[in-house]
Amino acid sequence: MPILDNAKKALRSSRKKTEVNQVLKSKTRTLIKKAKLQPTAENVSAAFSSIDKSVKKNLIHKNRAARLKSSLSSVKETAPQTAKSAGKKKKPAQKATKKKTTAKKTKKSSSK
Repeated sequence: MPILDNAKKALRSSRKKTEVNQVLKSKTRTLIKKAKLQPTAENVSAAFSSIDKSVKKNLIHKNRAARLKSSLSSVKETAPQTAKSAGKKKKPAQKATKKKTTAKKTKKSSSK
């Protein structure tokens, strides 16, 4: 245990900061897991903002944050199709066929 008053105060403040930081870290972890399991735009956006807040408060390194955001955005791109769009299949595009046009030949009337 600290003996000096300033050391006691430093211990109190560090404990308070640790509690606040643990809450933010836990929230960030859960949002990342949620975004990986259900990669909707809302979940990924919430995870991105939480990661940015963690970087701002120096809880995680900025390169780690970039790596996490990159992995989340790649998960978003490879997400399975929703039930609404899974049922509909795109029809293959038909090739546009050009109609052959034949020019009508007109007889030149020869006048003599």
